[in-house]
Amino acid sequence: MKNESKYWSKQELKIYILLLCAKADSIESDVEINMIKSKIDSKTFDRLYKEFSCDDEDLCLDKIQSAVAKHEYSNKELKGLRKEIHELFLSDKQYNLKERNLDRLLDTMLY
Repeated sequence: MKNESKYWSKQELKIYILLLCAKADSIESDVEINMIKSKIDSKTFDRLYKEFSCDDEDLCLDKIQSAVAKHEYSNKELKGLRKEIHELFLSDKQYNLKERNLDRLLDTMLY
């Protein structure tokens, strides 16, 4: 799938980022997926999950970087997003090296 220049709402972008975070350690746990599903309607989740499932990590990061550039985030919004990312990382009671590396990369992309 090519990197299409599409518009995601901030909410959709957040869900896509959280999906990437859930897969950072190569295991998408039910706890992580259910946490993400609780943040958006099922139709939108299914659409984003289908797209996410077809993308490799590099394409995911490219799409996120492109979408972040299209939105203006306040410091409060960024802090909220970062909080949700950390909650997802810690939902399985582990914070491994792959998750820490993705966290640093996302921190750079978001700020």
